[in-house]
Amino acid sequence: MRRDLVGHALLLARTTKNLRASQVAHRVRLRAQRWPPRRPIAASLIAALPTPDRAIAGWPDGFRPLDLQLAEGFPSPEENARGRFTFLADGRELGSGGWDAPGASRLWRYHLHYMEWAWSFAAHPDRTWARATFADLWRSWAAATPFGRGDPWSPYVASLRAWALCGTYDALVAGSQIQPDVDASLRRHARFVRLHLEHDVGGNHLLKNLKALVGLGVFLGEDALLGPAVDGLRRQIPIQILSDGGHYERSPSYHCQVLADLVDVQSLLVATGRPAVPGLATAVDAMRTWLGAMLMPDGDVPLLNDSVLVGADRLALLRPGPRPAGRLTVLPASGYVVVPGPALHLVAAVGDPCPPDLPAHAHADCLSFELAAGGRRVVVDTGTSTYEPGARRAVERSTPAHNSLTVDGADQTEVWGTFRAARLAHGRLERADDDGAVVTVVASHDGYRRLPGQPVHRRTWEVAGTEMTVVDEVVGEGDHDVDSFVHLAPGDAVTVEWTAPGDVAVTEATAVHATGFGHTVQGRVLRAGWHGPLPVIFRMELRVAAAGLQGFAGSAASDPMRGTV
Repeated sequence: MRRDLVGHALLLARTTKNLRASQVAHRVRLRAQRWPPRRPIAASLIAALPTPDRAIAGWPDGFRPLDLQLAEGFPSPEENARGRFTFLADGRELGSGGWDAPGASRLWRYHLHYMEWAWSFAAHPDRTWARATFADLWRSWAAATPFGRGDPWSPYVASLRAWALCGTYDALVAGSQIQPDVDASLRRHARFVRLHLEHDVGGNHLLKNLKALVGLGVFLGEDALLGPAVDGLRRQIPIQILSDGGHYERSPSYHCQVLADLVDVQSLLVATGRPAVPGLATAVDAMRTWLGAMLMPDGDVPLLNDSVLVGADRLALLRPGPRPAGRLTVLPASGYVVVPGPALHLVAAVGDPCPPDLPAHAHADCLSFELAAGGRRVVVDTGTSTYEPGARRAVERSTPAHNSLTVDGADQTEVWGTFRAARLAHGRLERADDDGAVVTVVASHDGYRRLPGQPVHRRTWEVAGTEMTVVDEVVGEGDHDVDSFVHLAPGDAVTVEWTAPGDVAVTEATAVHATGFGHTVQGRVLRAGWHGPLPVIFRMELRVAAAGLQGFAGSAASDPMRGTV
């Protein structure tokens, strides 16, 4: 027990070492503001403030948020009216537990309180029924969720709910009996989010807070709210949008979420005739270009780091740029290399897994890759099916869940908990070129230097026609176990052969691969094991059959990006 406590303390110390002092200070501030849990100080002060007696300005008629454009039929308003909600492929009745949803995962409860299900009510063809039913649900929710307490008032959750209420207000609330209550609630939302900006987390959470404040500032007609939010976005754009257009959390699906948020903000400000956020239009264009380069041949994102399939409808609204010309695209700031082609299409992770101060969505996946053949995914990532703490979350973030290799069974990046990481692997792209016949990419990482003998992993991809060779060199000292993993979609389209000095033990097992939260498919994982002295060179030959490709057939929900966190 003592050893476990000491080990956990050391892990926590290595994790906090990566944080900025301001993050720690903001975390202390937010914890203090939400104490005591049954009657948080900040929420009590906000609730005691008088409500201004002035009209709601609303959003302009010409503005249609992306969520409203994707709203029709998803989720089911009829099911919601009966008290049944389905999120993360998990359908539940509110029942006697009501809006507390006992037994549900925390992310499921977040979805419930995002209130993004209101978008489908706003798009419902029977406006009278939708307004009356939403009013009943609103009254029930408001009575059951005390202001400022618990999951419903996590700053991220409150931000999404505020945006959804503003966006569905004209269709569901304006002129109804619940309008005065919703008006007062939106003013409380504005005060709450402004006081609880997630500077401790940063990343997509902070952008979601600022987006909500922009929306609330316009909706409530409060320039004092809008101005600081616009200024906050101005300062965050050069931090979070990298020079190659990628979002700095290095997750393709979170890139799409952030792009959608910035597009919504841009469109709202244009519709109101207000000045643009400096740098926003350039960032949106760069993010669209990045997305167009990263898309797999099936039209969706690769599942690297915490990622889920985004869906064709949402991607179409994001307007990804055209695929760059040529057989090689390097995205150096975000650490990805793309080798497109009609036979093989490779996306390789060659950079750092995350910003040092934001590891929440990082996986231990340096030098991993996804591969499509004939337009379909054949070498796949394990993906992300859950954010619940436990064995499945730990597996999906681990190195063996990716198409890379381990030394002595260790993860390259020391991922732990649900969203934490301690010592980080640092990736480095060493070379990427195309000689007309073969595309070659060489990269390395230092994630295993903490082990005895200080091993370093270098990987070379060579792509030519329907064949790909992967050469892994592990340099260092001493005897070590080296294990290489390749995750395959169902079918027999790909053959993989390893060679190395001495004996290589190859085993095959079934594997669960995720396409979204709660959505998994069965696949296979090959593991090549070797033991001996370093340095060692592994050579992996991947050949793809010309016909009979089955590919990656998994599918997420009709709008899987709604409500991620």
